Amino acid sequence: MANDTAEASLDGVKVMVIDDSKTIRRTAETLLKKAGCEVVTATDGFEALAKITDQSPDLIFVDIMMPRLDGYQTCALIKKNPTYRDTPVILLTSKDGLFDRARGRIVGSDRYLTKPFTKDELLNAIREHLATTL
Repeated sequence: MANDTAEASLDGVKVMVIDDSKTIRRTAETLLKKAGCEVVTATDGFEALAKITDQSPDLIFVDIMMPRLDGYQTCALIKKNPTYRDTPVILLTSKDGLFDRARGRIVGSDRYLTKPFTKDELLNAIREHLATTL
């Protein structure tokens, strides 16, 4: 029923995963590909910003704690760009404090997902945001 439609709705959705942890990138990529998503990965904000222009993802997951350009800075830069400001950005983090959540909102993130995340949390975050944008 409704769940089947939700499962099918992720076919062809392009998702970017930005994380300096190879384990997190691989885990997210595996889960997302099984759900039918096309996945683009990046190891940090600089690499991600270059790839976003080429790939135009439908939704972006970004880790907060990364070298060079952290997740807050990466999110802020994405949201300041008129072309990508409406692309949902979901912060991934092991920090779950009120301050961290508030800071995420300030830079324009659309949601906050705490690591370790489950398959359902990951897929539901995508469905929730695509339902409002597509």
